Amino acid sequence: MSDVTAALSRELGLPPAQVARVSALFDEGNTIPFLARYRKEQTGGLDEVGLRALEDALGRARKLEERRREVQASLTEQGVLTPELAARLAAADKLAVIEDLYLPFRPKRRTRASQARDRGLAPLAAMFARPPRESPLEAAKKFLGAEVPTVEAALAGARDILAEQTSEDPEVRGRARALSMKEAVFTATKAPKGEDPQGKFAQYYAFKEPVVRVQPHRVLACDRGESEGVLRIGVDLPEARILGFMRDAVRVQAPGWREEADAALTDGLARLLGPAIERDVRGALTEKAQAHAIAVFAANVKALLLQPPLKGKVVMGIDPGFRTGCKVVVVDKTGAPLGTGLVIYPHEPQKQYDQALKTLRDLIARHSVDILAIGNGTASRETEMLAAEAIKGTPAAYVIVSEAGASVYSASDVAREEFPDLDATQRGNISIARRLQDPLAELVKIDPQAIGVGLYQHDLDQKALARSLAGVVEDAVNHVGVDLNTASASLLTHVAGLTKKTAQAIVAQRQAQGGFRRRDELKAVKGLGDRTFVQAAGFLRISGGADPLDNTAIHPESYPATRKLLARLGLDPAAPGLGAAVKAQRAGLDPAALAAELGLGVPTLTDILESLEKPGRDPREALPQPHLRQDVLKLDDLKPGMRLTGTVRNVVDFGAFVDVGLKNDGLVHVSELSDRFVRNPMEVVAVGDVIEVEVLEFDAKRGRVSLSRKRALAPKA
Repeated sequence: MSDVTAALSRELGLPPAQVARVSALFDEGNTIPFLARYRKEQTGGLDEVGLRALEDALGRARKLEERRREVQASLTEQGVLTPELAARLAAADKLAVIEDLYLPFRPKRRTRASQARDRGLAPLAAMFARPPRESPLEAAKKFLGAEVPTVEAALAGARDILAEQTSEDPEVRGRARALSMKEAVFTATKAPKGEDPQGKFAQYYAFKEPVVRVQPHRVLACDRGESEGVLRIGVDLPEARILGFMRDAVRVQAPGWREEADAALTDGLARLLGPAIERDVRGALTEKAQAHAIAVFAANVKALLLQPPLKGKVVMGIDPGFRTGCKVVVVDKTGAPLGTGLVIYPHEPQKQYDQALKTLRDLIARHSVDILAIGNGTASRETEMLAAEAIKGTPAAYVIVSEAGASVYSASDVAREEFPDLDATQRGNISIARRLQDPLAELVKIDPQAIGVGLYQHDLDQKALARSLAGVVEDAVNHVGVDLNTASASLLTHVAGLTKKTAQAIVAQRQAQGGFRRRDELKAVKGLGDRTFVQAAGFLRISGGADPLDNTAIHPESYPATRKLLARLGLDPAAPGLGAAVKAQRAGLDPAALAAELGLGVPTLTDILESLEKPGRDPREALPQPHLRQDVLKLDDLKPGMRLTGTVRNVVDFGAFVDVGLKNDGLVHVSELSDRFVRNPMEVVAVGDVIEVEVLEFDAKRGRVSLSRKRALAPKA
């Protein structure tokens, strides 16, 4: 068992054999969606979350080993790698420990201590370990010379050496860091010249909270306040106890020498060790806060991607605006635009309201529009009133759609390739309409960082955020599955094993041959080899193809066993009502015996049976549909106690923002999300959820509304 395997086993609480198997599967180039779905027996049933955690931990562990080797090589080259130091280096299980061990020997800029050594004062500093009988003053006189003219200069140099040695002692630093992470206090104060006209950071002008309790969103808020020059951030360390650790490392008892040592250690704490530990604590807090924020952002993006599609609906997309007007487009049931370039001017300054209303009514009647999708940007609520008026007397409804990322998409290469003859505003409007028809298919065309569901996203580690969101998109796409004959290249790119190049090659071959009839035909696509086929095939569906199994999540490698299973059950995969027939017989099967008979694992057999029960089914169909509206809610209409239906737009640490039909989303504080204690709002709500809320209070002047889900869940008195 390798050191890496053993370390991961301890960190993740998984058996070493499981860690070793999954690590080997990663090294073979297998993707996470493929392993989670089709290699459950080998992975021990780890899902995408567990696999990504192991993959991330494996990457960190290997970087740790790489750094260990680099440090070992440097220490060996310097001739300072003693057996004791080598043993401590080998036992180090954290990067910080390795860096602490290396710090005394790491090449560094000139310091006060190094200058003192150059002046020959190292032997005087060494006397602190074994003080002579003579006093420090008497001992220092032996080191006087041209570069050390006075006794005080000699003692100052010796103190500098002792301060640096103790501050760089690995055990002292480790103990000081661990203690500070438990007992230090995170602080924020207003910078003397800080300008905060809107009072965004007012709650942090005199803020103190123990490091162990400070919430991630507070850390990120303070970090931003500091970057904007509004706040000063600090960490109050348990200095007395840290000084005690330093004294333990030196243990000077001789009179005179003890006072000199105390002066050196106090200086070392203030000048060297203290600032270093403060940086470590702040770095750890920010790293933890950013990791948490990225996880929240990723969860929100995944929920947004997996919102149920409104298939088979004719949608009118409206991109609201005042001066530039409202851009209007109608897309048919497949998302194809039915004419473009229409602009109406219902608002100031043109205020052609009646003409705009007539235009919308004509379009609704001409194209049998089912739903109006209104972007939630500037003038959205004013446009909502126009839409509500336009649909009166018709079965149509409207919904406010997040237009986050629409402008990014409209200017992208993907949009230009898709609509080369349209301008950017028209492309963005089509995207607004389409993301209601199929959020996943449309949103994957947009950089997920531009979707904007989270907090402080621009302050986060952008590489880490991008990596996390790429995994989220990959998981969502492969969870749903992709129609091989209709999916765009943008959507295909996120299928396990496929790249932008192979996705484009699939589309090109599809256009050339008029669609795929069998999954096996993928092997003829240029650049798509057997390895890629194995990773991708199970996530690609063919509706109405030559083989009914190609429209299921069953992997082609399991087709022989599946056909044997169907023959045993006396069923035809092409016969109508297959799902009901499989479900009827499933209760009488012995999974373990049947799996052994078919040469399968029980998890794989279970997945095959579930796929046969629901052939071609989109897993999103079981989710609640978007909340459609036919009337308008105004802030003046609100009254405390009023119950409303709204859509969750964003979930953060302190609650959820809900669109109830007002200009601004209302906030349901975490304390009002449930009648039980909620530590994490994501335990009870997700982006896209349609929930009932009750109005608590509202500030008409500031447009702020406080809502309660807890009270809405309770029966009316």
